[in-house]
Amino acid sequence: MSKAIIKTDKGNMTVQFYDQDAPNTVANFKKLASEGFYDGVTFHRVIPNFVIQGGCPNSKDPAKAHLAGTGGPGYKIDCELSGENQFHDRGVLSMAHAGRNTGGSQFFVCHSRDNTAHLDRNHTCFGKVIENVDIVDDIKQGDKIIGIEVIED
Repeated sequence: MSKAIIKTDKGNMTVQFYDQDAPNTVANFKKLASEGFYDGVTFHRVIPNFVIQGGCPNSKDPAKAHLAGTGGPGYKIDCELSGENQFHDRGVLSMAHAGRNTGGSQFFVCHSRDNTAHLDRNHTCFGKVIENVDIVDDIKQGDKIIGIEVIED
């Protein structure tokens, strides 16, 4: 399975991707990460005991900060919801969207399972933090993603 290191202001989180469950979502995320799309975006939405969300290009530019949460890569990808790992647990990465098949670049990481069951098979789970998951708890709104390093096994 492929991995990535999400480098943040608060430290680095290692992610293992769900290559089998969500191949197109994983490929999209890795492509954007390799192109530097996520470099400098912020976690624009942080809801305690729920999720941290980032990936909006509008969050990079202070002049567009009020639009954070509305941007994407300029295209949409389909949801992949039938795999075995489609449940939202602590550290799971999932695609944010504004309705089925409208995801693109925004993603979230779950704090816990407590408040996320309703997301199962509605948002595509495409990976999980396997090292330094405690950083998810340290992230505050406005913290930056410095960069994402994709590691192919």
